[in-house]
Amino acid sequence: MLHGTLMLAVLCLGWSSNGVSEDRRNVLLICVDDLRPELNCYGVDYIQSPNIDRLAGQGCRFDRHYVQAPTCGASRYAMLTGQYGDAGNDALFKRAERIEKTPESVASSMPRWFRDRGYTTVSIGKVSHHPGGRGGKDWDDDQVIEMPGDWDRHLMPTGPWQHPRGAMHGLANGEIRVEPTEMDVFQSAPNESDRYPDDLVAETSLEQLNILASDAESKPFFLAVGFIRPHLPFGAPERDMEPYRDAVLPLISNVAKPDGRTTWHRSGEFMRYHRWGKDPNQDSEFAIAVRKHYAACVTYADRNVGCVLDELDRLGLSESTIVVLWGDHGWHLGEHAIWGKHALFEDDLRSPLIIRAPGQVEEGISTNAVVESIDLFPTLCELAVSQSAPEATSGVSLGEILRNPSRDGHVAISYGKANTIRTDAYRLVVHKDGFAELYDHRVDPLELSNVAKENPDVVSRLNAVLQERLVRKN
Repeated sequence: MLHGTLMLAVLCLGWSSNGVSEDRRNVLLICVDDLRPELNCYGVDYIQSPNIDRLAGQGCRFDRHYVQAPTCGASRYAMLTGQYGDAGNDALFKRAERIEKTPESVASSMPRWFRDRGYTTVSIGKVSHHPGGRGGKDWDDDQVIEMPGDWDRHLMPTGPWQHPRGAMHGLANGEIRVEPTEMDVFQSAPNESDRYPDDLVAETSLEQLNILASDAESKPFFLAVGFIRPHLPFGAPERDMEPYRDAVLPLISNVAKPDGRTTWHRSGEFMRYHRWGKDPNQDSEFAIAVRKHYAACVTYADRNVGCVLDELDRLGLSESTIVVLWGDHGWHLGEHAIWGKHALFEDDLRSPLIIRAPGQVEEGISTNAVVESIDLFPTLCELAVSQSAPEATSGVSLGEILRNPSRDGHVAISYGKANTIRTDAYRLVVHKDGFAELYDHRVDPLELSNVAKENPDVVSRLNAVLQERLVRKN
């Protein structure tokens, strides 16, 4: 049912004969790969992220937003469908197979929901797991579609990187990853003419914005832009590395491998790359170099975000467009002696979420409410079209929190090697054999001490909620 505030909005809007509001808003969804909340607007003052900071100053910053999985494909599945799924990177491809066999059994995705309501839906870069949304050896097979029927245009410019797979892990000027051990884990291309794959994503986004702007008065758009950096390898232009050359980075408080049983791993994705024989867990200077190159990638991503936002302004579309910036998961930079994602600690699962909706969301606000990525689908249904999301959606609209940032959130469910629930006070991780990790964030925000044995009642109570929520997995 529509709640009071939303019902009032519906009654005040005009509706056409097909049930679509005549006052619909455009949506610009910006996805940034492997982006932890390592941004100036999130209190990391040595990071230069002026464009994302500007966006946060014009909307609402969510300080405790959690993804459904610490891996790209599963996290994007959840965000794009509003549903819990499995933990694999192929979750959307499995969904596509279900659509082919029994389409009536598969609930609508977010872009399809908007497309069905008259929106032009366009995806550029890495929005679903494969940039461009296709499968096959090089991720360019038009017969293997990741999200069939959901996008009017699902684009991935590749240029000298030849194909989407090449661009996904590409370094400057067309260098493609063949063997990870032969590709440097980080790089700063020194020349103004040097190019990275995200340059093409940004340029194509501007082109598409201009095409969409020409029809904006008669047909709204849902445009999703996915930037690859700061995903490995950490390659960014020299201009974005320069601010960090002489920067003094803060120490990491929890650099030790955790005692006892956890979801810790050996950072296999990171360690596969060419590291000049160095291990950041053993070499503090190398660890700092890695962190600085990650920071350069964040600044590079921020610059590309700024290009898209500036073009939205130039085209006069900012006031009629809801903008969301979303990080698909966090990333360890040495915390718990991990360099990567794939575990179930706070650093893996907390990511940035910023929503700007002119006239609907107060500028420059933030909230400490616990929310999760599956909430984005129903939130955009409310903000853009004043409708409720499909019943199959497991998330809840964040509209009430956007109107009152002091409101409480709910709980966040994530999954991977185990399942986890994050509440206002606790994180519980339950392994497949029932072993539990419990961290009390009121006294242990770094998740250093497993207090499950001392708090069996808390473990039992939270596990019951966790299991009940996971029944909703599709």
